[in-house]
Amino acid sequence: MAKEFKRYLITSALPYANGPVHIGHLAGVYVPSDIYTRYLRMRGRDVVSVCGSDEHGVPITIKARKEGVSPQAVVDRYHEIIKDSFSRLGISFDIYSRTSSPTHRVTASDFFRKLYDEGKFIERTSMQYYDEEAGTFLADRYIVGTCPRCGNDRAYGDQCEKCGSTLSPDELIEPRSAVSGAVPVKRETKHWYLPLDKYEGFLRRWILEGHKEWKSNVYGQCKSWLDLGLQPRAVSRDLDWGIPVPVEGAEGKVLYVWFDAPIGYISATKDLTPDWEKYWKDGDTKMVHFIGKDNIVFHCIVFPSMLEAHGGYILPENVPANEFLNLEGDKISTSRNWAVWLHEYLDEFPGKEDVLRYVLCANAPETKDNDFTWRDFQARNNNELVAILGNFVNRALVLTKKYYDGVVPACGELTDYDRATIAEIGGIKASLEADIENYRFREALKDAMNFARIGNKYLADTEPWKVVKNDPERVKTILNIALQITANITVAIEPFMPFSADKILKMLNLERMSWDGLGSMSLVASGHVIGEPALLFEKIEDDVIEAQLKKLADIKAANAAAEAAAHVTAQKEEIVFDDFGKMDIRVSTILAAEKVAKTKKLLKLTVDTGIDKRTIVSGIAEHFSPEELVGRQVLVLVNLAPRELKGITSNGMILMAEDATGKLVLLGPENKVNGGAIVG
Repeated sequence: MAKEFKRYLITSALPYANGPVHIGHLAGVYVPSDIYTRYLRMRGRDVVSVCGSDEHGVPITIKARKEGVSPQAVVDRYHEIIKDSFSRLGISFDIYSRTSSPTHRVTASDFFRKLYDEGKFIERTSMQYYDEEAGTFLADRYIVGTCPRCGNDRAYGDQCEKCGSTLSPDELIEPRSAVSGAVPVKRETKHWYLPLDKYEGFLRRWILEGHKEWKSNVYGQCKSWLDLGLQPRAVSRDLDWGIPVPVEGAEGKVLYVWFDAPIGYISATKDLTPDWEKYWKDGDTKMVHFIGKDNIVFHCIVFPSMLEAHGGYILPENVPANEFLNLEGDKISTSRNWAVWLHEYLDEFPGKEDVLRYVLCANAPETKDNDFTWRDFQARNNNELVAILGNFVNRALVLTKKYYDGVVPACGELTDYDRATIAEIGGIKASLEADIENYRFREALKDAMNFARIGNKYLADTEPWKVVKNDPERVKTILNIALQITANITVAIEPFMPFSADKILKMLNLERMSWDGLGSMSLVASGHVIGEPALLFEKIEDDVIEAQLKKLADIKAANAAAEAAAHVTAQKEEIVFDDFGKMDIRVSTILAAEKVAKTKKLLKLTVDTGIDKRTIVSGIAEHFSPEELVGRQVLVLVNLAPRELKGITSNGMILMAEDATGKLVLLGPENKVNGGAIVG
């Protein structure tokens, strides 16, 4: 029998404050966390939901350096953007804190110091890269070089973002400092390590034997790590941004962000309530971590080992990590700006907070990576939210207004069909609860939407708009049942779509109801006067979606341009002036152009070089139409030896360049000049 808990502690992975939140974060962590938290609150549970900005670590210092501002300025900016975005989407944390807070600094320092004083760390001296020009040790991200796997010459010391390989600085070919560009040297430095290998036995018992109910992706990853064998992990690093290591002689060293960040859950709870210990140290508290799969090792192996080493803290009962959400078939990437940013969505789609919440839950990557597409977003809005949920609610309310001036009619004698419908409504609750409590939020959302599906079928089958002509008393019963289903919908969808639940309640002229009422057919009293009906959702037109797709296409083009700019072809071997002097380049005018038969790429051009008129065959048909070339002044290498192409003798070469997208660009004078003018 499952244990009954007195209270719940819900943690959501701390978003990293070097950029805004995107839909991948929402689908993986924050929407599921909010659904679960809202559900528990509706059931009257004692629940605390904590989150906050993760504000230390190397990427923040890199961003600050690039922007020419302080790390504090970076985290201050993004903390506010993230906090505001969550609030606008209805993510209902009890506190949204930050790891730069005074409470966190003290909490993290004290945590480290207790483990240090009890001899739980091991000290190691190692050789690490040092930038002599900048006078600083280099974190992995501050070292760049050539990836040994794919040859990318801009790989980082911890990862190659081109091929995705995990790297170490020692694996990089020709490493250099990202700070100064200098070739780094190795210097000796001392750090403290948490010996994870000492906690393998505890972790095996706790996870592999004690939590076989965890999601397969979580359990499997934990087992894989444990089977490979754990190694000591550094808890400090050489950096000037972060929480200083609270040990004498540790100047210039800070707590490693992986050690520092999860303690942020504890410090946030401290800032929320003086009773924080009952949520962190009482065995009657159920702690659940909502995270993405990239954080499984930290929340299931590293953080529990820290808590076990410290003593006195409870461990998570579950860690329902989700997989990744892709965007239009491509991996979401903050560095490439390939994302749908939450704050931009909220600005561009006002009043459609719940549409995003719905789509991200319906398409959540619970068991495997999934894909967000704008066309699917449009289809789910139009075909499900508008056509199913919105349609039913609107019909039930409009008909009540039309036939009874908004006064809820009494329920009369029930038919067998009425009773079957009522039984079906009552049967959803158990399934919905089981799905939420077992973190199956996609299935839970289907359960919630079933209320509207049943309601639509009920109205379609009973046809009150026809029956009213001959049996108006029967219509009173039909609409009473329809309004009870509508009230049930407000309860069922509140965890998923809180804004829509509030809108329906306003239209029903009712206050929020508890979860206990779900399934009841007496939520709306006869004689109650409803409010004014209004459309719950609106169709999203093609032009809105096309604008979003164009935005992504522009981002992809900009990325391609940046990639091309970063990979300029190396200079060819040196020549002397006499070599250049042999080339005769002339300003010429294209007089005529036509496609070469049975070819895709070739155009036959007639060109006036100023010294003669000649034919040139050029492989540019995929980039230019013949019509747009006629009359253009171009540069032609006129003394190139003739060459036969598809039976046509080509005399010369038109000079071109390739832009970032791979499109050819004609080279020519900025202003019109005399034909035959020599270039050089």
